[in-house]
Amino acid sequence: MSHRLSRRRLLHLATASAAGLGLTACGGGSGGDSAGGDGDSGRITVWSWTTAAEALRGVVPSFERDNPGIQVDVQDVGNPAIWDKITVGLASGGKGLADVLHLGVDYLPGYLEKFPEGLADLSRLGADRHEEAFARGLWPTGTGKDGAAHALPWEVNPLGLFYRHDYFEKAGVDPAGISSWDDLIAAGPKVLAATGAQLLGLDKPGTTQDMDFFQNLMQLQGAFYFDAEGRVTLGSPEAVQALTVIKRLNDAGLLADTAGQGTWKRLVGQGKLATAPYPAWAVEYLATKFPAQSGKWRVMQPPAAVPGGGRSAIVNSTYLAVSATSKRRKAAWRFIEYALTKPAEINRMFTSGGVFPALRKAYEDPRFSAPHPFYGGQKVLRSFVDSLDSESGATNFTGDYSRALKLASDAQSQVLVKGADPAEALKAAAGQLARQTGRQQAA
Repeated sequence: MSHRLSRRRLLHLATASAAGLGLTACGGGSGGDSAGGDGDSGRITVWSWTTAAEALRGVVPSFERDNPGIQVDVQDVGNPAIWDKITVGLASGGKGLADVLHLGVDYLPGYLEKFPEGLADLSRLGADRHEEAFARGLWPTGTGKDGAAHALPWEVNPLGLFYRHDYFEKAGVDPAGISSWDDLIAAGPKVLAATGAQLLGLDKPGTTQDMDFFQNLMQLQGAFYFDAEGRVTLGSPEAVQALTVIKRLNDAGLLADTAGQGTWKRLVGQGKLATAPYPAWAVEYLATKFPAQSGKWRVMQPPAAVPGGGRSAIVNSTYLAVSATSKRRKAAWRFIEYALTKPAEINRMFTSGGVFPALRKAYEDPRFSAPHPFYGGQKVLRSFVDSLDSESGATNFTGDYSRALKLASDAQSQVLVKGADPAEALKAAAGQLARQTGRQQAA
């Protein structure tokens, strides 16, 4: 569906690469000098992927005009190939890495944990003056144990619930009356009876480790697989609540099975799914992929996982970092600072690549308050911006995220396919995760 989703499902590639310390990293970067360097001129390379890489290329002409002496080569490494190459490069002492690296929130904490010397100290280059410039909850993820910033936020994805307004209207369901998943589960049979559409879809057998919804339900409660200290929380009450919501949806016949390539897209295209709990990147994704459904969709705050609970969460984000082995760290930092802290540049990238900006000043642009025709004139971007005003703590993915993802996926499949009890399945999964990682379980 999206590069932001698929990279999570392919984390095993990077995990395997990290184990292969004897592998030779692929070239393409201008680093390779183990001592590094603070050069502020010359040619720098940037690794990114697909639309994000194209968006970064749009910044290059103005940057090179304003920064004579620096040339920028943005390379589309591809996804998931970029995670494999970065992991191998870091595991090889930084050999062959590009100067600037585009990193996902699901990899960055692990890189800082496993390769603490791998990413340059940006605080030393002046990054700290921008700490308050970005959406809340993002800065700590790019901060290492040394207290320094090692990455600058680029993209932020607050969560929303996209829903078929026409279906809710036909079923007599008032969106304003939906404040929790309890409410939506109660309304689901009405929507199904009136429209034939189930609420949402998940890969029930877990063949693609489709855990975004489970994670979103935890994040709405301020929880995740690990707490801020890195202790295992996969068996926590919040995790049990999240999986219980999913089980209730399934037991009520409101959960479609999206196992198989392209199944979710086909079901949405056929009008068989009434909601889609997705982050801000999906605004243009739905509009582009399903133009025939223009005017039928709307967005609301995500329902709380527990009645009266929080209704905002940042579910993923991306960052730009500088390789510690770059020979031109100052030049690389200047490019990152230029691209990510200037509203005109970040919004140019947003327009070309759909990457929802983390820079708060970007939201002053009129486009963030404009009505969107696909959503019946609703100001959908403003609704996501408003959700960022809520306090959202940083999610601690840790370097063991891939292990947690696999075990959580297995537990979810046991519940959906075999009827297992959520609490028991997650208790067993949390125990396995603690044993595999050597981490303590939170009390």
